[in-house]
Amino acid sequence: MIKTVILSTLVASVVMSSPLMKQAKGVGLVAIPTDVKELRKLVDDPRNPMTDAKIELGKKLFFEARLSKSGLISCNFCHSLGTGGTDGLAAAIGHKWTANPHHLNSPTVYNAVFAGSQFWDGRDPDVEKQAQGPVLAPPEMAATKEHVVEVIMSIPAYVDEFKAAYGKDVKIDYVMITKTIGLFERTLTTPAPYDAYLNGDESALTPAEKEGLQTFINKGCTSCHTGIALGGSMQAFGVTGKYKYADVGDFKGDKNGFVKVPTLRNITQTRPYFHNGAVWTMKEAIQEMGRIQLGLTITDKEAASIETFFGALEGDKPEVIFPMLPASTNRTPKPDIN
Repeated sequence: MIKTVILSTLVASVVMSSPLMKQAKGVGLVAIPTDVKELRKLVDDPRNPMTDAKIELGKKLFFEARLSKSGLISCNFCHSLGTGGTDGLAAAIGHKWTANPHHLNSPTVYNAVFAGSQFWDGRDPDVEKQAQGPVLAPPEMAATKEHVVEVIMSIPAYVDEFKAAYGKDVKIDYVMITKTIGLFERTLTTPAPYDAYLNGDESALTPAEKEGLQTFINKGCTSCHTGIALGGSMQAFGVTGKYKYADVGDFKGDKNGFVKVPTLRNITQTRPYFHNGAVWTMKEAIQEMGRIQLGLTITDKEAASIETFFGALEGDKPEVIFPMLPASTNRTPKPDIN
């Protein structure tokens, strides 16, 4: 028994001293915690602490199409939880089948809680604030704050759920409603084999995936794709070359020309790539990033190696059972498709 314990300790010591593992952490790569309580603490919002009642209500609102003007479009419409948290389109489609006027691609909602900025121009700091925007945007859900509140207040079951989640004196306003949606989005994290590896499990990655991680680090990809989100910060775009599809749409970034770095988590499930969704293959995306951000030529072999590593970023998604939504009443606003 003593020999077994000693041997286990030595093995663990060897695993934790893996040079690649150390190097990955040294360049700022961070794992999603294995411990559920630790993860919950990491994603929780002290201003609005998570509870099961709030999360369940937020899930219903995430799928609630009646919040939109047409009664057809929910958050899940563009951020489908069944397809990588995106819609799979180059440019998001919204009210009256309107394409995003700037030809912007829908980012994934999975792991959005880990990003330091929300939206491609980084204008909002967290998922709660971000949730306020699309509901009111004319090309998206095209609603008004008054419409959203009226929908919720017209359905007694929703009013009761807000009181159960926040207390009988809760003020059900637009901010409270969208804040609850954001709280549910905080639960949408996807730990992957990559995280298990960084957390000490040397066997979590295949030799080819480790080689891809090494290539990813050696090429300098971690200068932007780092941290727990493997992205999420605001960075200059087109540093060493002009993006070949810069003329698709008119998006220029924030006031400084910076663009939010997309997360690489589940990247194999979120094509097309880039802010305007103009790139459809991983190989092209990797090589274009090397050319315009790093000033490097990434060979086909190197791109394939990095793409293999990206497979280790495919995470386990939380089970989300489609909620049964309460019925409308005579007071619920009628759908308006105009």
